[in-house]
Amino acid sequence: MLSEFATRACDSMGREREEAPCPMRTAFARDRDRILHCKSFRRLKHKTQVFLAPEGDHYRTRLTHTLEVSQIARTISRCLRLNEDLTEAIALGHDLGHTPFGHAGERVLNEVTGHFEHNEQSLRVVEELEGGKGLNLTVEVRDGIAKHKKAQKPMTPEGMVVNIADRIAYINHDIDDALRAGIIDAIPAECADALGRTQRERINLMIGDVVACSEGSAEICMSRNVDEMTERLRQFMFDSVYCGSAAKAEEGNAERIVRLLYAHYTDNPGDMGEGAAAQTEKYGPVQTVTDYIAGMTDRFAVRKFMDIYIPKGWNKF
Repeated sequence: MLSEFATRACDSMGREREEAPCPMRTAFARDRDRILHCKSFRRLKHKTQVFLAPEGDHYRTRLTHTLEVSQIARTISRCLRLNEDLTEAIALGHDLGHTPFGHAGERVLNEVTGHFEHNEQSLRVVEELEGGKGLNLTVEVRDGIAKHKKAQKPMTPEGMVVNIADRIAYINHDIDDALRAGIIDAIPAECADALGRTQRERINLMIGDVVACSEGSAEICMSRNVDEMTERLRQFMFDSVYCGSAAKAEEGNAERIVRLLYAHYTDNPGDMGEGAAAQTEKYGPVQTVTDYIAGMTDRFAVRKFMDIYIPKGWNKF
């Protein structure tokens, strides 16, 4: 049933550590399940997408973003008869390495360490950190996780699908959140005319365009017009929402929290827990502190900051 361009599990390049095959699931299905059941995946529900600690219950988190990417990617893969298990595994794992406070946390870790990319950290989570030895995923899933940013090109069409689905998802759901929050009133008229006036219309059009342009090819792409209008919409979101809007008013405080936590744990590595010494010996102090902070949820980071830096009242009982 799969397209000639689909990546078949039986042709997988395999895992770093050889394992006996599962009698019920393909290698890619096993990878999907391992990601779905890991702790790093569960922590995504308390990590920022765009809005920091929003009061409303309907704003996206990193977890809901991941699920929306997965849904869009699976729809495209199904229409193109690609491998849905591989697509879903990559989609579910693509943001496991994201920091607390969204891209604000990523910026600080990049500044203080000299280099930090959340896609590289996501790969690190599944290769090294989760469960103490990684998840031992297949080469194809790890490649898709590492190369899910727009400028990169994964080795499989399924990875390319997640790459483009990530872009479709975050642009459209961030517009929905920004409209709900009153940050914007509408999208540019030229984008609405070309792509649709509602989230449903835009997502349907973008998915249909990707399917139409990619049918019968190993390359996954949008048509030139839809791609240009999508990029125009993305730039509008950077200008109106991602940079300097009321939604970002607390990012300075979030950045200070991450910066101060990094400074504290660099000076006090023992405060990261009993496993910190072994991690430091294995990976070095900078990488160990980076891994610890990148793995935090927003609320855990705030709690640790308060424990370390906020004076506590003195009580005598």
